[in-house]
Amino acid sequence: MPSPVIKTLSQAVVTRGSEPLLTWYDPLTSARTELSVRTFANWVDKTANLLRELDAADSVVAGAVNVSHPGHWMSLIWPLAAWQAGCRYTTMPSGAAEVMVTGPTRPQPFPVLTTIACSLHPLGLGLTDLPEGVMDFTSEALAQPDQHLANRVDPDAIAWVDAEREVRHRELLADPIGERILVVAGKPWQTLRQAVLRPLAGGGSAVIVDGPADRQLLDRIAANEHATMA
Repeated sequence: MPSPVIKTLSQAVVTRGSEPLLTWYDPLTSARTELSVRTFANWVDKTANLLRELDAADSVVAGAVNVSHPGHWMSLIWPLAAWQAGCRYTTMPSGAAEVMVTGPTRPQPFPVLTTIACSLHPLGLGLTDLPEGVMDFTSEALAQPDQHLANRVDPDAIAWVDAEREVRHRELLADPIGERILVVAGKPWQTLRQAVLRPLAGGGSAVIVDGPADRQLLDRIAANEHATMA
């Protein structure tokens, strides 16, 4: 069967597809991007289909972008897309990885790996003038079909790896939350868990603040978004 988190996302598309799942804020630029459940799932579908096109399904995906930019909505899409394609997702250098996902700052191709650079643009615009051997995530993903295909995974298989933990597929939906919460981006796993996995599991949503913000600004965002601090 698909990863439990992918099954839950698919069900949420049916039951609350138009509701917000993730609202992203950049306090430095005041940019705001809101992704409904359906829009988030569509990005996951397209990204998973890109991995299949690259013959990278059931492989290991290395997410450098989750280390450098853990709170951006593009970064938060990638782990779920990897799980939908049957992949393991790691934030650590891995000799087993076939794909490396990076941010937009001076991206360079990684030897032996398919290298994909994310623009991290608020609206998902693509990158241009990339060096040879580096693919633009936006243009490649948007060229993929909207078809939802989910690879089978073992619930006991490792889904996420970082320097501090290994998380199995059956553990991804622990501690669900059903309200709208405000999350400040931090370490990659904690950010993904708070901003996506817990709200997805419990029928809630999250507002992710991706950058430095004082308490006054956080309180103002929370009030405007009708969210409570996680």
